[in-house]
Amino acid sequence: MASEDDAREARDPAPAVSRSIRLLGILAEAERPRTLTELAVDLGLAKSSTANLCLALEAGGMIERTALGYRLGIRTAELGGAYAAQFNQIREFYSVCEKSPTLSAELVQVAVLDGADALYLARYEGSRSLRLGTPLGSRLPAALSATGRALLATMSDAEVVALIGADAVFPALTERSTTTVAGLLEALATARRRGWALDAEESFRGIVGVAVSLDGWAPSDPPLALGVAIRAMDADYGRIERVGQALRDAAAALTNPFSATARR
Repeated sequence: MASEDDAREARDPAPAVSRSIRLLGILAEAERPRTLTELAVDLGLAKSSTANLCLALEAGGMIERTALGYRLGIRTAELGGAYAAQFNQIREFYSVCEKSPTLSAELVQVAVLDGADALYLARYEGSRSLRLGTPLGSRLPAALSATGRALLATMSDAEVVALIGADAVFPALTERSTTTVAGLLEALATARRRGWALDAEESFRGIVGVAVSLDGWAPSDPPLALGVAIRAMDADYGRIERVGQALRDAAAALTNPFSATARR
């Protein structure tokens, strides 16, 4: 009797492409290079089939072979940069931060909502910014990160629950993490009232995040979030408020003047 995976693959119009995408995803999530044998097991394929996939992806620069196994290739970095650069607001983001008296000294990041996660696309490192933060291309649960909350706050509570699930339980990344939907909805209500979202050491111990949402420039562009990471020891309420207002000013500067948001 055919398995569900077999039935799905039989309906797949391009199985080799799907397998290649899965292989790239495996390497993206791996903490070290993966050997050919490990990749074959991960994919549920014969080593010969996996080797053919690796040869094609290696030839295209999508993966590279090392003494320890396969890892993502430099072409994936080029594609990631090209994805971010196609959005006008990300191209202008750096100069807007540079001109801001407040943001020019901070670590500012741009994120997009990808399912129930905040995915980080760009970062500006100001004069006194933290030498940490979320690496480009990485993700955090939207429910716990300031950027994710800023994006979720643009939705209704019903839309948020539909996205994450009414019975969702969030990971306790720190002892301060909100783990329930009720706690998240309360945080989103507060974010809507004050105009910016807060992550008070909920995703990283010792780091406070402040973020605002940014509508897409064109109707086809996804909404984005602008966020700042501050060391908890430096995150007094005055600084948090200044950063929150500076982010709102930056979002206004990056909003399409002909959009519905700008005309409100």
